[in-house]
Amino acid sequence: MEFNPKERFDDKDTIIKGSYDVWLKNHPSALSSFDEIKRVTGEKQIVVFLDYDGTLSPIVNDPDRAYMSDAMRSAVRKVGKHFPTSIISGRSRDKVFQFVRLNNIYYAGSHGMDISTPSVSLYYGNHKHQTGTIDEKGNDMVNFCPAQEFLPRIQTIKVMLQEITRGIKGAMVEDNKFCLSVHFRCVNEDNVVVLKEKVESAMKSYKDFRISEGKEVMEIRPNINWDKGLALQYLLDTLGFENSSEVLPIYIGDDKTDEDAFKV
Repeated sequence: MEFNPKERFDDKDTIIKGSYDVWLKNHPSALSSFDEIKRVTGEKQIVVFLDYDGTLSPIVNDPDRAYMSDAMRSAVRKVGKHFPTSIISGRSRDKVFQFVRLNNIYYAGSHGMDISTPSVSLYYGNHKHQTGTIDEKGNDMVNFCPAQEFLPRIQTIKVMLQEITRGIKGAMVEDNKFCLSVHFRCVNEDNVVVLKEKVESAMKSYKDFRISEGKEVMEIRPNINWDKGLALQYLLDTLGFENSSEVLPIYIGDDKTDEDAFKV
């Protein structure tokens, strides 16, 4: 069971509130523990990692309209001035950049399967998946894409998923380059089970892909040994912080795929 710290309870909900209080002891709020976090930080270099949807932007019915506010953009810009900052999202890297539009942070899309950084990683990336490029400012960059060989099949799967979900009102298949998102937030509750069964049945033929579920979305991605946690380690390494004991990485996210990064 997931709990919302902002949820209000009345007398008849004391059992639920009691359960939440027990849960909160093992999962304390970072905001209410901010003074303790500052003490632990000391002189360490803080490196910030952020999810996008639900973290920097609200959860909305139309994923193409998950805009961040000007105030949030300003906050992230200020954070990026003081600390190395990266966004790790399930969205495609290009799409996240179009939403955020900040040049002083780094971006990892497709659950970390599409990363752009200033240098290669010697520990967390196969060199055949790391290619040099130049950004819009003329800076040398490295793109790391460990699922590159899956691109043709991802496009085949996208067409198939669009076809089988066509008759389900509210269903949407989003192309996030190295993964596909089947959204069902706007699907009638009675049809959600039908949708999931169709997707799961269709994906049985693709043994090298996996399905993970987030907030009213099914994520279809290559079944490789890569996730947001390894993406975090890759970014730390390429930014020069992986082997330093004087670093405190902070990750902020709100969905199941963020758990891989929380563990790291």
